[in-house]
Amino acid sequence: MSESKAQVTETSMLPPAQRGGRVKTHFKRWWWVHLIIFIAVFLIILLPVVYVAYPKIAQHDVNDSTLNITSMTISNPTPESFSLKQTQVIGSHSSFHPKIYAFEAVVSLLGAALPFATVDVPSVKSKDGAELVVEQIVDLSNASAFGDFATAVMLNEEISLNIYGKPGLKEGGLPKTTVTYNQTATMKGLNKLDGFNVTEFHITKLGSGQNMNGTVFIPNPSVMTISMGNVTLDLSVAGTLMGQSYLNDLTLRPGNNTFPMTSAINQTSILSLISSKDNPYKDGLVPFVITGNSSVYNGKELPYFTEALAANNLTVHLNITKALNEFETSL
Repeated sequence: MSESKAQVTETSMLPPAQRGGRVKTHFKRWWWVHLIIFIAVFLIILLPVVYVAYPKIAQHDVNDSTLNITSMTISNPTPESFSLKQTQVIGSHSSFHPKIYAFEAVVSLLGAALPFATVDVPSVKSKDGAELVVEQIVDLSNASAFGDFATAVMLNEEISLNIYGKPGLKEGGLPKTTVTYNQTATMKGLNKLDGFNVTEFHITKLGSGQNMNGTVFIPNPSVMTISMGNVTLDLSVAGTLMGQSYLNDLTLRPGNNTFPMTSAINQTSILSLISSKDNPYKDGLVPFVITGNSSVYNGKELPYFTEALAANNLTVHLNITKALNEFETSL
């Protein structure tokens, strides 16, 4: 039998107390070796968790979260900028609630080639129901792209925005990491102003100039409040321009809106139309097609709102015969 085997056999045959003593002596002598082994094993386990698993888990939770825009106010518009106040609510089912640091996010209409704005997203603790409020002056990085957004809002029942950025993220005592925030937020649009109506109108005088007034009803199913300034609308009948209507200081708010309207109508053309032998409007109801002409705020035209208004045609039936009878009675 070899000497080493004899030593092992000898140690294993020792009483427990003596074996324990030898183990203690061994650790007292070789503690630094065991410490190095412990640290090495600890780092082998910890480093992949911190620098591989943790960022992957963080990115997964960010990808799995949702963003709901509950309100948006566009005010003080200029051709190059507008004031934005927007409330967003985070949806998350994660058991982790890291801090997401403030970051710059580029915003674009989903599928668009270029973003229309960059917004400063504030810091937030990511948890289900967490609320974010963005409030700033937005410089339009691409006014044409914002025009596409405004037109999409006008024409569609729903629109989707892409919000992209690279915020810092930190969970508890773990180191700060960077994640990619690439979320889609879907919100209701104006749906072609479906339900728009002239609820009343009156002829105020005969001749040129502003000769008609009334009230318009505009529904807004979205969460957006939009200041559009002084809006001018073209009125036409059977392809012939008949005049214009004016909605001054127009701010469209969520829900049902009513606004005073004034108009300058070519009464001669209208009267000849309804009094002709081949008058197609025997009941006095004349279909007016309404098309956006311009949106002007503080004396400056807003091309993006003008574009959106022009993209949407509305038709209202006005009882011209009844209005003329009321006017004659009031004389």
